[in-house]
Amino acid sequence: MLIIQDKLVSDDVVGENFICNLSACKGACCWEGDWGAPLDEAELPVLDAIYDQVKPFLSPAGIAAIEEQGKYVWFEDMESYGTTLIDGGPCAYLTFNEAGVAHCGIEKAWAAGIVEFKKPVSCHLYPIRVEKFESGTEALNYDRWDICSAACELGNKEQVPVYKFLKEAIIRRFGEDFYDELDGAAAFMKGNSAG
Repeated sequence: MLIIQDKLVSDDVVGENFICNLSACKGACCWEGDWGAPLDEAELPVLDAIYDQVKPFLSPAGIAAIEEQGKYVWFEDMESYGTTLIDGGPCAYLTFNEAGVAHCGIEKAWAAGIVEFKKPVSCHLYPIRVEKFESGTEALNYDRWDICSAACELGNKEQVPVYKFLKEAIIRRFGEDFYDELDGAAAFMKGNSAG
């Protein structure tokens, strides 16, 4: 376990390798699982504000789910707000491209320059999950999921640690100083394990 600034970082975040392999998994993390993507409370008003701009990028089923349940839902088991689900399954913000690969409708609106919000930070950070404790401390854990086995294989082949694959997302959520300290700690750990 590493302590970077005031956050706990699992050794797996720096020790395991990962590169999303969408051609293999087709973005299954957008439709598998029991809950929607976790949302920070600060993201809730953002989803409210951008919905009309994002709506044209969503599927009819996603729009129907959001208009029936809301732009986000409280998940009791997760003890957090999360993205709305279609019939308890896929994320309501999920869309598919011509090749059948899942994409985030919010991210499509962002890529088109319509909104400034890229996507929920928990999606951007995946497979890192951030756990918040009552004390205010946060822990960054590597979430192992069998649907990501192709991503692990590709990461191992290319030798790209989880945290390096997620550099942009980590900087977005925690800042550049945090990332630089994490990178330094990872290099130190690697140097020590090699010696």
